[in-house]
Amino acid sequence: MLGLSLLVAGCATAPPRQPEDLCQIFHEKDDWYQDARDASKRWGTPIPVLMAIMYQESAYQATARPPRGRFLWVFPGLRKSSAYGYAQVTDPTWEEYLRDAGGWGASRSDFEDAVDFIGWYNALSRRRNGIALTDPYRLYLAYHEGHGGFRRGTYHKKDWLKRAARRVERRAGNYQRQLSSCEASLQRSWWPVF
Repeated sequence: MLGLSLLVAGCATAPPRQPEDLCQIFHEKDDWYQDARDASKRWGTPIPVLMAIMYQESAYQATARPPRGRFLWVFPGLRKSSAYGYAQVTDPTWEEYLRDAGGWGASRSDFEDAVDFIGWYNALSRRRNGIALTDPYRLYLAYHEGHGGFRRGTYHKKDWLKRAARRVERRAGNYQRQLSSCEASLQRSWWPVF
């Protein structure tokens, strides 16, 4: 069992070396730009917003999970959530995505699937709560709290969450400025595979 765990961990994609610089991310992870662009075109959320939400959720760690609690202050306990992967998607929400928009074999630890999920979820946030796809602050609040929680305003008493949403908003703005300076070269360097 340990050998299998090490093998799976060894196969996981390492996070980008410069996660604060979107151009460097896309130059290092050469297929990520096309995956993010495809998700943006499919669902309407700008690339910088998709990427800022992913950074906040997992810092681009493919197999990210919430920390375990403690049992009797010593032993590892259960995790507080089933959230997993780049987008930190819970099991029930991932199953809804698979039924609605994903495909057979989609994985929360695959960047292409995770960025598509974020786009899908944001499109639902727009439909269900009227949030503009260019509003990273409110999109992140709905992403974290769920559509019903956002509608009920559960985030109002969570200052830590509002600060996290402001970080997403700032990062999306930074990513937008960075992408504006390099997107033309990213588009030229991409070559379609037939």
